[in-house]
Formats: sequence, C-alpha cells, structure tokens
Amino acid sequence: MQKTFMKTKPVLSLVLSMSFPMIISMLVSSLYNIVDSYYVAQISEDAMTALSLVFPIQNLINAVTIGFSIGANAVIAYHLGAQNYQKANAAATQSVIYNGLHGVLLTIGCILVMPFFLNLFTSDAQIMDMGIRYSRIAFSFAIVIAISMSLEKVYQAEGKMMITMVCMLSGCIANIILDPLFIFGWKFIPAMGIEGAAWATGIGQSLGLVIYFICYRVGHFQVRLGLNKDTFDKEITIKMYSVGIPAVFNLALPSLLISALNSILASFSDTYVLVLGVYYKLQTFLYLTTNGIVQGMRPIVGYNFGAKEYTRVKKIVFVSLTLSVIIMTAGTLLCWLVPDKLIGLFSSNTSTIVSGSIALRYISIGFIISSVSVIISGALEGLGQGLPSLVISSLRYVFIIIPVAFVLSKIIGAEGVWHAFWITEFIAAAISYIIYKRMMLYPEEV
Repeated sequence: MQKTFMKTKPVLSLVLSMSFPMIISMLVSSLYNIVDSYYVAQISEDAMTALSLVFPIQNLINAVTIGFSIGANAVIAYHLGAQNYQKANAAATQSVIYNGLHGVLLTIGCILVMPFFLNLFTSDAQIMDMGIRYSRIAFSFAIVIAISMSLEKVYQAEGKMMITMVCMLSGCIANIILDPLFIFGWKFIPAMGIEGAAWATGIGQSLGLVIYFICYRVGHFQVRLGLNKDTFDKEITIKMYSVGIPAVFNLALPSLLISALNSILASFSDTYVLVLGVYYKLQTFLYLTTNGIVQGMRPIVGYNFGAKEYTRVKKIVFVSLTLSVIIMTAGTLLCWLVPDKLIGLFSSNTSTIVSGSIALRYISIGFIISSVSVIISGALEGLGQGLPSLVISSLRYVFIIIPVAFVLSKIIGAEGVWHAFWITEFIAAAISYIIYKRMMLYPEEV
C-alpha cells in the first residue's frame, strides 16, 4: 500500500496530498505567531521588542530539534523506499531518544545564556527583564518541542500527513485561545503579561505531543518504536547526524542573521530592530507555508530516491517549485499593495509604520526567486545530501547577506539592510540551481 502510494500516484496530486495538510498547519502556525505577537504588542512596544530579541534563541531551539528530525526523516523514508523496515524502526527510535536529550540540554543552556545574550542588543532594563521572564518559561518546554518534532518527522516519512496536521493545529489553536486569557486575565485566570504568552505557547506545544502519543497508541503504522539489539545501529546514527547537523545549521542560520542585522540596525534606531522583528513574524506566513510544501516533498523525494525512481524525483522537485512560486507571488503582491496595514498590526507608531512599509517593499523583491533556493535545499535534504543544502543556506543567511547589508548600511543607511535581502536571493538561487543540476546529473553517485 505504501509502495503504491509513493511510487505510482500522479506527482501533482501526490505532492498536493502530502503538502496540503502541512500547508494548512503552517498557515495556522503563522497565524499563531502573528496573533501571539499582536497580543504581546498590546502590552507595550517594549514587550514586542523583547519578543523580537528573544526570537533568535527560540529559533535556535527549533533549529536543533527540527534539524535533527529532518535527518531522521530522510533516513526513515529512504529505508521505507528500499523496503528495509528494521532500519526504519531503528532510525525512528533513535530520533526520539536523541532528540529528547537535545531538548534537555537546550533548556539548560538557553536559559543560562539569555541574560548575556539580551545584554548584547539592549541596555534597556525593562526590555531585558521582559525578555528573561518570557524566555525562562518558553525554553522550559524545549524537551516537549524536541520529542514532538521527532514524532512529526516519523509520521511524515510514512506519509501520515493528516496526523501531523491535526497535532500542529491542535497546539496552535490552543495557543491562540489561551494567549489573551493568560496575558490579560479572565475571571479566575490572573493577568500574567508577557509570561502568559510563554505559558500559552508551552501548553499548546504539550497538547500537540499528547495527541501524537495517542495516535501512536491507537493507530496502525509501518514504523514502530522500540528498543532491541539493532536499535543503536552506528551506520544509521551517523547518517541521521550527517543530514541532521547541516539541517540544524540551515535552520539556525536565521538566528545568526537576525542577531547580526539587529547589531547593524541598532546603530541607527531601535525602531529598525522592531521593524526587522515584525518582518520575521509576517514572513512566516510565506516561508512556513512554503516549508509545508518542503515537508510534503521531502519524504516523497527520499522514498523515490531509495526506490531509484530518479526521473520521478526531478518531477516532484519541479512541481514543488511551481507551487512555491505561486505562494511567493501572492506574498509579494501583499507587501507592495498593503504594507502599512501589515506593519500596523504590530505598531500604531507612524514612523514605525513608514519604515516598516519601506522595508517590506524592498525585501519582497526577492520572495519569488527565493523559491529556487528553498525548494532545492529541501530536495537535497530528502536526497540525504545535508552538506550541499547547508552551503545554500549559508549563502542566503551568512556569507552574502551579512557583508552586503553591512556595506550598504554604510553607504545608504538602514535601508541598505533591506536591499541586501533581495540581492542575496538572486545570487543564492543561481548557485542553488547549479548545485542541484550537478547532483541530479549523476544520481547514482549521491
């Protein structure tokens, strides 16, 4: 059944059936991020700034837990394609165990480093206090995030996208409902301010994990979790980390980028730091939606590659790219037509809205072409090629954009940072295409 589903279903309908549940999940997740920020902004602009400064470390936690799970997903899907269920089971079990350990270490490390990290970007005592209070609660749920991500990728490797959609939607909807109740209080619930936002997020994440476990107990899956003498297969561990570590860096690089850009923008005004934070909240609607396509595409690519269906792999990538371009086109139009309305969701300050509108128009020039890099990077992960995927992400988030942003900021001011985004996307897309063509020219060597 699994073999027929992955190998014979028409590519467009296959990609849509695998991606659509994840796209819906990502849209709701994006909505949660925006709603969360909207309510935090109602506390004060300082609270929103604190949330923006904490975001890179939150993204680091997601990067480590999701990145490692991507490595597991690629290995599981490959072995399912090759009909080797014993190794698929071993990879799934290792993923849950190792990622749980990652979550524990992240909780301890991130809470300890937060005061020092915030001090790098602000001297405002109020902003620092809010950031520390929020992060202590939010980071305590890192182990919940880690195990949830592992189970999500296990289910996706099997093509069980509806389960992951239900779990993600449940957590996000719970978060959206709890945010105003916990932040502002309601009846017997005390007003907790910025800590309320953190508790709402953590409880939503925990609900998703509970549903994952319930589904596993009552459902039927080809992949089974369990310890035996073959579980800690060294070859599987190495392969998971060889894909997972580059994927971690892929996902962590935005944190490095935001921190670097915050340093550049802070020299001009805190308003620009706020604008950057608002942009990253808004862009989740686009890039998390495109990530839904990548999540649907990745296991299909891995499965068909394991089955040596190379022509089908290329078609899957092309269809996924087309879908991403459609999404990014819509995002570009919104940023050009109503940028002031988008920024106005998070600030009523006229100068912030003006600066933010300019930023959205410039940055969005690179949205459509960025589809090439995003889809190819995800496809390479599905092929088990973590290092080339990391090269692409490194170009987008470090080696091109940061130097360009620094140089342009010296020449034309803060707006130079916004121009750096679209310049980077055009260069990275060209290099990504070259890497992908080389990989697929000799697939047997991959």
